[in-house]
Amino acid sequence: MAFKIKWFETIDSTNSEAVRQLKECDDFTVFASGYQTSGRGQKGTRWESEQGKNLTFSVVLKSEGIKAENQFVVSQIITIGIKRYLKSKGIEAKIKWPNDIYVGDKKICGILIEHFLSGDTLSGSVVGVGLNVNQDKFSSDAPNPVSMKNILGKEFSLEEELQSLVGHFHEIYFPFINFISNATINRLDNEYTDSLYRLNEFHKYQETPGGEMIMARITGIDHNACLLLEKEDGTVKRYHFKEVKYII
Repeated sequence: MAFKIKWFETIDSTNSEAVRQLKECDDFTVFASGYQTSGRGQKGTRWESEQGKNLTFSVVLKSEGIKAENQFVVSQIITIGIKRYLKSKGIEAKIKWPNDIYVGDKKICGILIEHFLSGDTLSGSVVGVGLNVNQDKFSSDAPNPVSMKNILGKEFSLEEELQSLVGHFHEIYFPFINFISNATINRLDNEYTDSLYRLNEFHKYQETPGGEMIMARITGIDHNACLLLEKEDGTVKRYHFKEVKYII
């Protein structure tokens, strides 16, 4: 299993560095750092990570076989890979739509994906991953962080765990891009849906920007990767990213 990992002791952002080197680097190049001075999260937030304690890295994917309309498969490959990796460590995780990783009601991993298009296909994707590994105390206003050390009570070698985690991505990504079909896309859809946090459970959600509170259950995603929520009266509504907020 061959892939290139470029390690940096300190960097502004592995995603930023991956974008800077996007044209020159090979498919499945990994940029990793012990500390990011400007690590980014979703919605422009900053990802909290104590220096040398967690996995903060980005993977460059340059398959030209993924149609722009199917770009959500990148999120599915990465989130399923992380879930499988954590399971190999004895941690049962779920995917909080669209691409956070939760253990119980706590967030262990965040993902930020940037896509680049050429016509109707992806020319490249930069996938940034922040996985809480050895940090046991969190000082930011993030409401519910947790780490592998919090859960399992031991520390891990970041270099060894990065190899293992990226290996799980590798074993999903290359078989998929070498034989993209409706069947392979459906298999990803099914595993992703079965892994969803709160699947088929009634919980409170808040619609945005209106602020209406609803009680509903997740039944899956549609062909546009929108979240499907079924209300107590049986009606089903689809939500794009940022149109609904989980109440945890």
